[in-house]
Formats: sequence, C-alpha cells, structure tokens
Amino acid sequence: MKEPQIDKSSFINELEKNRYIYSNVESTLAIMMNGNFIGTVGSYWIDKNTNWLEIGIVIYNSDYWESSIGTEVFQLWIDYLFKKDFVHRLGISTWSGNKRMIKLAQKVGMQEEARIRQARSVNGQYFDAVKMGILKLEWRGVGE
Repeated sequence: MKEPQIDKSSFINELEKNRYIYSNVESTLAIMMNGNFIGTVGSYWIDKNTNWLEIGIVIYNSDYWESSIGTEVFQLWIDYLFKKDFVHRLGISTWSGNKRMIKLAQKVGMQEEARIRQARSVNGQYFDAVKMGILKLEWRGVGE
C-alpha cells in the first residue's frame, strides 16, 4: 500500500495549525547541517493531564546515519523540552526492528517501558511494538 501524499502548501498549513506544543514551544524543528535540511525532531501530546509528550527524530539523509548527529540533536531536543518546565515525561514509540532508534533512546537515558509482542508488521514480517521513556526527575540535565 502506497503512503498518502500531500502537496507542499497543505503540508505547511498543517504544520502551522499544530506549530506549538505549548506556549511558545515549537512542536517540530528542522535539523540543518551546513545549510542543508537533513531531518526533523518533533513532539505531540499523549496526555496533557499528566504532562506526557511523545517525541521523535527523523534523519532523512542516510549520509548522516551513524554520525552521532542524531544522538546530539535528540539530546538537545530532550534538554530543551524539559528546561521549558511544562512536561513531566517524554516517550517514544518504535518497533523492535528499529535498532538505531532503540539504541538512541537508551543513549539519552530512556528505558524500555513496554513491549507488545508482534504488534507491528513491516514488509510482511511481525515485530514487537516498543515503548521507551524518561521522566523529568531521571533527566541528566536536572539541576544544571
């Protein structure tokens, strides 16, 4: 099944509509290297009542995979969100075949919190769904 596509202006309108996750806190930021767009970091609410955000990162340019840029940017994103002091926990959702994302989440201090067996299908193969997270009190930037 082919992924649905939208045109650039629709994409920009959708981004504008959901631009802020919290007062003056952008929900999505571009990752730029040497003036070139290489990816994004983003966030969305899981539960505003418990101050729980889901976050993510995408590096589109494979030249930057395994370069530690993703780790640096993801850590900066987490630091930024926790320093804004409106969120209690940050989490990610991925699949067990996404070894890079799991390794990245572990590097920035996230712990595996849930594993749902064979809940994801990728190219006709079943993988576990994996939830990882970090609480503000576990964040290494507390007290800086």
